[in-house]
Amino acid sequence: MTARPEAPNGTYDLVGIGLGPFNLGLACLTEPIADLSGVFLESKPDFEWHAGMFLDGAHLQTPFMSDLVTLADPTSPYSFLNYLKEKGRLYSFYIRENFYPLRIEYDDYCRWAAGKLSSVRFGTTVTEVTYEDELYVVRTRRGETYRARHLVLGTGTVPFVPPACRDLGGDLLHTSQYMHRRAELKRKKSITIVGSGQSAAEIYHELLSEIDVHGYRLDWVTRSPRFFPLEYTKLTLEMTSPDYIDYFHALPEETRHRLEKQQKGLFKGINSDLIDSIFDLLYQKNVESGDRPVPTRLLTNSSLTTAAYADGVYTLGFHQDEQHKDFEIRTEGLVLATGYHYEPPAFLAPVLDRLRFDGHGRFDIARNYSIDVTGRGVFLQNAGVHAHSITSPDLGMGAYRNSYIIRELLGTEYYPVEKTIAFQEFAA
Repeated sequence: MTARPEAPNGTYDLVGIGLGPFNLGLACLTEPIADLSGVFLESKPDFEWHAGMFLDGAHLQTPFMSDLVTLADPTSPYSFLNYLKEKGRLYSFYIRENFYPLRIEYDDYCRWAAGKLSSVRFGTTVTEVTYEDELYVVRTRRGETYRARHLVLGTGTVPFVPPACRDLGGDLLHTSQYMHRRAELKRKKSITIVGSGQSAAEIYHELLSEIDVHGYRLDWVTRSPRFFPLEYTKLTLEMTSPDYIDYFHALPEETRHRLEKQQKGLFKGINSDLIDSIFDLLYQKNVESGDRPVPTRLLTNSSLTTAAYADGVYTLGFHQDEQHKDFEIRTEGLVLATGYHYEPPAFLAPVLDRLRFDGHGRFDIARNYSIDVTGRGVFLQNAGVHAHSITSPDLGMGAYRNSYIIRELLGTEYYPVEKTIAFQEFAA
């Protein structure tokens, strides 16, 4: 059995808006459900997942089982292992003995899955969502109209630009654009990376490896007290569990708000092997340079406070947070490794009165991932660290969240939804 493409009366059970990995996973998991009709709308002409960061050898920080479907349905034809089998790479992946797919490989896998689905509509830009006659009405730029009982928002996050750099001018770039613009960046006489995390570390490592080829000066500045490794021990990984979601979601809002800031290192840190590789490369470059110091600096505890651009040069003002001292860096190339943030899509404006917000102006996300006043009409993918902790952006929890949402849509448990998997107890 496969999902009904549309109900007889022209009304869908759900419309998914945006097609990143999470809504794509939902599309895969709903495809075989005959009692659930759905359509998924994406403005881009094809699937794309962080194409600007496909550096050579870059891989996921989660194992292959964190694919679109496996942790909900290991028998699904949309699994990563089935993708490898169809591509003729299953034995090669087995011999590779590395659980972590290449980033470019994961993107290709998602494209493969999307190409098999009947419910996906690429090149479809949503312009407005209204609520009429107890249905959500989704209108597109091409004049199409989709009606549904439920919405699942999967528009994802957008690059965050620090206030000091907004409307700055010049050719600064966010890490999301790096692969598309790295050739022009390497022609600069000086390059500064601002921010930290895995993407910043990957870019710094690549630029450092070619520093003597291109002759630029390379600085890496972060406001973090140090270059934090990603916490990946097994008891910490139990925080990506239904048990921890139950615990975290039940905490007072202000406690969750405080923990959100403290827990960033649990999902925004740097792979420890990459940190070691950077140190080893610095050591190698310094040995090779002899008496000439390698033109690179790594600066911590330094917050970007001001920025100006003139005559092809950025003047960046920093504040050393522990010394309480200000200093400047002048640079031709500027890379912002400042992460991503969520912005409610403009097309939701007509239905904002039906959505819930917390005391900090963000979506008030219920335990079942709904954000509307009924508690089961509009569901949100990702963008919920403040409500569901580090499980929100975790690829491995996508199948769990989708199983949960499908249960809410059907009223029955089509895919088993785990209740408890952790050895430890989080609540007193």
